[in-house]
Amino acid sequence: MTEARPPFPPFTEETAPQKVQAAEDAWNTRDPHRVALAYTPDSVWRNRNQFIHGRDEIIAFLTVKWEKEIDYALRKSLWGFRGNRMAVRFQYEWHDAGGQWWRSYGNELWQFDAHGLMQRREASINDTAITEADRRIFGPRTEAERGIEIPLQ
Repeated sequence: MTEARPPFPPFTEETAPQKVQAAEDAWNTRDPHRVALAYTPDSVWRNRNQFIHGRDEIIAFLTVKWEKEIDYALRKSLWGFRGNRMAVRFQYEWHDAGGQWWRSYGNELWQFDAHGLMQRREASINDTAITEADRRIFGPRTEAERGIEIPLQ
């Protein structure tokens, strides 16, 4: 049986935002095994300065990530799409073991196979220290927050 993860490319004005929201929802579970299932078994990533190949490496990477990035909460926003590719911007907040809060800003380029699994992910990410009072992302989006654009700053 072939794995499938709808919606499928080519993406439309309706299905592209659904794909982005599904990715945000999965990442906000902080479950590396669940997240990895959205990627092809041979998926390739560039995440900051790391290169990751395949689901086993994705799981290992995310396990370490979420041990370091405590109380991680993410927002993604569709930037553009064509065919089987998307550009997405995102922000997430987390704190380290010492209690310092961070907001991480980034852009991703995604490429999908015909079954809706991501084959390639390229992420550029920058971290900015924030105070706890500056936080604005508190867990997964509620239904009322879906579709609301994330602010630049």
